[in-house]
Amino acid sequence: MFRYFPTNYVWNLSVDLAIEMGAKIGEIEEMCAPLQEAARQPDAAGTRAFRETWARMADKLCGLAEEDEARGRLISAGDKYSRAATYYLTAERLQAHGAEGREALYRRFLDVFAKGVKLSGENCERVEIPYGDAHISGLYVRAENATGPAPILVQVNGLDSTKEMKLRVGLPRWLAQRGVSSLVIDQPGTGEALRLHGMTAVYDSERWAAKVVDWLETRAEVDARRIGLEGVSLGGYYCPRAVAFEPRFACGVVWGANHDWRDVQKKRLQKEGSFPVPHYWEHVRWVWGAKDQEDFMRIAENVHLDGVVERIKVPFLVTHGEKDSQIPLHWAQRTYEQLVNSPKRQLKIFTEREGGVQHSSFDNSANAGAYIADWVAETLGGRVAN
Repeated sequence: MFRYFPTNYVWNLSVDLAIEMGAKIGEIEEMCAPLQEAARQPDAAGTRAFRETWARMADKLCGLAEEDEARGRLISAGDKYSRAATYYLTAERLQAHGAEGREALYRRFLDVFAKGVKLSGENCERVEIPYGDAHISGLYVRAENATGPAPILVQVNGLDSTKEMKLRVGLPRWLAQRGVSSLVIDQPGTGEALRLHGMTAVYDSERWAAKVVDWLETRAEVDARRIGLEGVSLGGYYCPRAVAFEPRFACGVVWGANHDWRDVQKKRLQKEGSFPVPHYWEHVRWVWGAKDQEDFMRIAENVHLDGVVERIKVPFLVTHGEKDSQIPLHWAQRTYEQLVNSPKRQLKIFTEREGGVQHSSFDNSANAGAYIADWVAETLGGRVAN
C-alpha cells in the first residue's frame, strides 16, 4: 500500500484508489505535498483542505482540455477531462454528508466525466434503468469482437464507491478484451442513486438486482442466459445476497468478501479495523437512511450472509486480500465454506506474490482484476486468449 500520509489511512486509501483510476504521480505530488499538516487535522478541516488542492488540479486540467478542444485535439482533451473527473470524485468522496458545495462538486464531476468519455471515443455508454419513481444509472461497456449475443457481468459498488470508480479501475476493459460485456451500476445507497435521487441502501439487494436483469433481458446484444454479478467491498454482501435470491444470474464474484457486515460495525464501535471514509458514522447513516445510531445498528443486523449463500446454485468466486485492513480474512473463508450448493466454488486469496493484498485490492488491482476477468470469461464463455 502506497502511504503518502504516514498517519491517515483514509487519505492513503483515497490516493491509492486515484492511482488505480489513472492518476499521475506528478499531479498527486503537486496535490498532496501541501497537505501533510492537514492530514493530521480533524476530519472537517482536513477534508476541506484536501478538496481545495484536488479540485484545483482538476480545474487546471479542464482548462488545458479546453485549449486542446479549441485546437481540435479531442482525444487529448478527453484524456485530461477523464483524469480531472477522477480528481473531482476523489475530493467529493471525502466530504461529509451535507457539506457545503458537495452536491455541486459531484454534478461537476459527472459533467466532466461525460465529456472525457465522449471526446476520447471510449467504449462506454451511459444507461438508465427504471427503478421505482427514478432510475438506476449505469455505464455499459460492450464486449470486443463479439459475434452474436455476448455474456455480461453486472458490477456493483461497495459502501462508498461509484460506477465511475469501478470503470476506471479497469475490470470492464479487461472483460471487454475477453469477449464479456459489463454493466457497472450505482445501486441504491451509492453514487447517483443516493446523491441525486435519495435512494438509500436496502439489505435485500435482489430487489434492485432483479430490475437490472429485467432490463438486460430486453437487450438483443446480451445473452440473457449468461448474466453474472460482481460486487466490491460491501458489494461482497450485496452480490451473494442477490445471486442467492435471483436465479437468473449465471455466476457470482466478490472482490473482497463481506460476509457479516453487522459484526464489522460492532467491531468498529469498539474502534477495531480501519474506516474507509472520514465522518464514518454519519456516512453510513446517510447510506442506509437511518435516523440515528440506534436505528442504523438495527438495520445492520440484517446485513449478513448466514443462511443465505447456501441457496446459491451457480458458480461463485470469492476473492480477498490476505492483509485486508477493513474486513478480516476469516469472513471470506466463511462465505466460501457456506457455498455448499455451488457447482463451482473457489476461494482466491491474493498474496504479496501477485499483489492486491489490501481491501478489495485497492493497493494493486491489475493482477487481481485479471484473475477475476479470466475466471468470469472461463465461466460465462468468453475468451482468455486472442
